Amino acid sequence: MSKDSTTASERDFTKGVPLEDIADEGILTGQVGDESVLLVRKGEALFAVGATCTHYGGPLADGLVVGETIRCPWHHAAFCLRTGQVEHAPALDGLKCWRVEQSGGRVFVREAQLAAPSAKAGHAKAKAPESVAIIGGGAAANAAAMTLRREGYEGPITLWSADASPPYDRPNLSKDYLAGTADPAWLPLRSPEFYAEQRIDVRCGQQVVTLDPANQEITLSGGTREHYGALLMATGAKPIRLAVPGAQLPHVMVLRSLADCDALIARLATVQRCVVVGAGFIGLEAAAALRTRGAQVHVVMRGAHPMERVLGPALGDMLKKLHESHGVVFHAGADVSEITANSVKLSSGDELPAELVVAGIGVDPEVALAQQAGLAIDRGVVVDEYLQTSAPHVYAAGDIARWPDVHTGTRIRVEHWVVAERQGAVAARNILGQQRRFDAVPFFWTQHYDIAVNYVGHAEGWDRVDIDGDPDVHACAATYWRGNKRLAVATVGRDLENLRAEAAFEAQT
Repeated sequence: MSKDSTTASERDFTKGVPLEDIADEGILTGQVGDESVLLVRKGEALFAVGATCTHYGGPLADGLVVGETIRCPWHHAAFCLRTGQVEHAPALDGLKCWRVEQSGGRVFVREAQLAAPSAKAGHAKAKAPESVAIIGGGAAANAAAMTLRREGYEGPITLWSADASPPYDRPNLSKDYLAGTADPAWLPLRSPEFYAEQRIDVRCGQQVVTLDPANQEITLSGGTREHYGALLMATGAKPIRLAVPGAQLPHVMVLRSLADCDALIARLATVQRCVVVGAGFIGLEAAAALRTRGAQVHVVMRGAHPMERVLGPALGDMLKKLHESHGVVFHAGADVSEITANSVKLSSGDELPAELVVAGIGVDPEVALAQQAGLAIDRGVVVDEYLQTSAPHVYAAGDIARWPDVHTGTRIRVEHWVVAERQGAVAARNILGQQRRFDAVPFFWTQHYDIAVNYVGHAEGWDRVDIDGDPDVHACAATYWRGNKRLAVATVGRDLENLRAEAAFEAQT
């Protein structure tokens, strides 16, 4: 490869670049007019796509080429290099593409390409149910509705959500939105105009109370019955509440919904002393957000290290030190024994002043409707590899679904946003008869101040954790093993390594 000292902002792809400057599977960044563009080479093929991930704006130049996809280093969204279409969540929109031309040993990026017309409508019609009902308003539900339309389905789609708000970016609630650094306009996943244009009927504040799979009917809380051709259950999870004296006091709160978050933010206008109960994802992310707003934060946790059950002691200790450097005080090995109007009493005998208590002690899958309908239940709704439940024409996705995971060889249930979105998309395709096996590698990220932990794979238990790098300088990788089997990889400051681990797990299936 020839040496090229041209910076990305100076490199004008319309004037051409030497072909030899682009290595196989290499990525070159440049400009087309005012737009940042990536040139990607895959063998003899060359592709030009937008340089920024459509999810949170991650730099795709720092990502990974896998097959004919490019993957975002931040949250593992994947895009097709040929069409720009989204291949993997969490991105909702595809990338812009340009036509590429070679001449005289140089590569030129020409005009932008229009999205190819859908060739899927005929297939969707051939297998389509008369209508699709989606119960839920979160990641899986929204992804399923959008995928049905992208796949050419033209029938009625109704999304029945108990939430008062249309689908929104739930991960942001415990991160930037609670911290006050995110514009509220960022939260909705789609605008009302989008749903209207796509003919997706979003019914908010609607509780489905019964499901009758035999007659393909649901009943709403008001008594109205609705027929469906196929149904996706994506009812999500509900936060576990504290069960101690004083837990029902009005300043004891949970964080699950947008309404929960707005109520928390409103209280923060008048309080300063906060106690967070639980040191899992929600608890610690909430603690970081509360500190960003200037509140005093104490965290009560049963274990010795935050997130130890998922991340192990080394990364747990890293997160503890990170939070302590921002002023968070931890109370390890303790339970809450009582809550009063202005304090939290601990099993250790300590008493903490508290004007606000946030319980982040986990969630339970919302399976009451599935139980009422007689579906198979095993710590979640049991589904097959196609995400179909034990009832015909009924699928499940997201926090409630327990599926046979090809990577671990066991049934698992995962409570993370990206998994829910990917399951919603696969379930939608299977509703249309495509028989797509759900075999995605689980992925999640957690953000604390300016430090992110990316985790790919699934390790409910392990007998060894190998640490490469130094957690204390926030540059490391943890690999979780059972025997000789690598189960999962968590990275800090090594986004590309996490992407490579995901691709390696995929290649094993």
